[in-house]
Amino acid sequence: MTRPASGPVNATPDSAATAALRKALPGLLTLTLSTFVGVTTEMLPVGLLPLIGDAFAISDSQAGLLVSLYALMVAVLAVPLTLATSRLPRKPLLVSTLGCYVLSNLLVSLAPTLAVMAAGRVLGGLTHALFFSVCIGYATRLVPNQLTGRALAIASAGVSAGFVLGVPLGVSLGTAVGWRGAFAALTVCALIALVLALVVLPAVPSTVSRTPARREQLWPMVTVISSNTLAYLGHYMLFTYVTVVLLGAGAVPQAVGPLLLLFGGLGLAALLIVSRYFDSHLRASGIGIVATIVIGIIGVASTYPMLAAVVVAALVWNTGFGPVSSLYQAAAVRTGATSPEIAGAWTNATCNAGIAIGAAIGGLVLDQIGISAVAWTSAVLVAAALTIMLIATRAFPRHQGTRR
Repeated sequence: MTRPASGPVNATPDSAATAALRKALPGLLTLTLSTFVGVTTEMLPVGLLPLIGDAFAISDSQAGLLVSLYALMVAVLAVPLTLATSRLPRKPLLVSTLGCYVLSNLLVSLAPTLAVMAAGRVLGGLTHALFFSVCIGYATRLVPNQLTGRALAIASAGVSAGFVLGVPLGVSLGTAVGWRGAFAALTVCALIALVLALVVLPAVPSTVSRTPARREQLWPMVTVISSNTLAYLGHYMLFTYVTVVLLGAGAVPQAVGPLLLLFGGLGLAALLIVSRYFDSHLRASGIGIVATIVIGIIGVASTYPMLAAVVVAALVWNTGFGPVSSLYQAAAVRTGATSPEIAGAWTNATCNAGIAIGAAIGGLVLDQIGISAVAWTSAVLVAAALTIMLIATRAFPRHQGTRR
């Protein structure tokens, strides 16, 4: 690929990198808004299930299928759709996915029947399956190789912002004016992202390598993906039922929203702080991040139902989880096993598999044993992700792999 200009010949490497990042920043921030739209589109129904269920005279569990079906589609289709579109120009493809987010949310906001709403969600799931792989590849192609980690952190900050701001604000709006109003507002936000992408984003090379990876490159990639799956599986096994944890520990219902906002805010702050080390100390950063999650979840499991201790432990846990998405995206790209788009497709697929399966298993454990067992099981799974990271030293290299 053609790399961005590195600045004057007499510039130091640090100043050249800073100049390249500054030049790419408008495009990266456009991708930040785009990932914000993507995550909010996926997760907004979670907080509006009772309202949606009442509107269509269905149970909360039936309404919940609108979320689980979405995640399942992403898990199954992310890689095939990325491969199928690998020869298409990147900018038109990214803009098209944003257009599909606009249409998906518009259909949901106007849906006269459950079938129409389901169709809107299916379109959203198909879009999501492709969008993040394209977005990840785009971010890496806006900067030189040595800035991949920073670029991915900036672009994927929208993921954390979606959880921290998008979902809570959407739920608040939906509660105040109705769930259709929340999806209408999200439609407008997606349209703004689409316009910015058209105006701000430069074109990038469209070639996505289909060349099979060599065995020595493939194994680190498999390791990263395996660790990513376990981390998401463990986190969402417990986080899906975080409200149950807080209320069971004695929190008043009015405190749950502000606490979740605090959890997400600390996670976003952690991403902004830690991401600067992804390009030089990815392995050490990864171990510290995942170890923090394990410590926090063990704290929840061992202190429940003591409210103050549970809240402190949950703060630690969710602070650690804030940079996880960027961490694994950067690690997958840096193995050099495949193109950034295919690496992004695999991380996208396994994240959503972890969300869907973790929530399902967590629900079963919750019903059969209780919330403490959910927390301990969650800790074991994330600890397994950390163990893989500790053992497989080549999966989180210090130096950038070859971009394909």
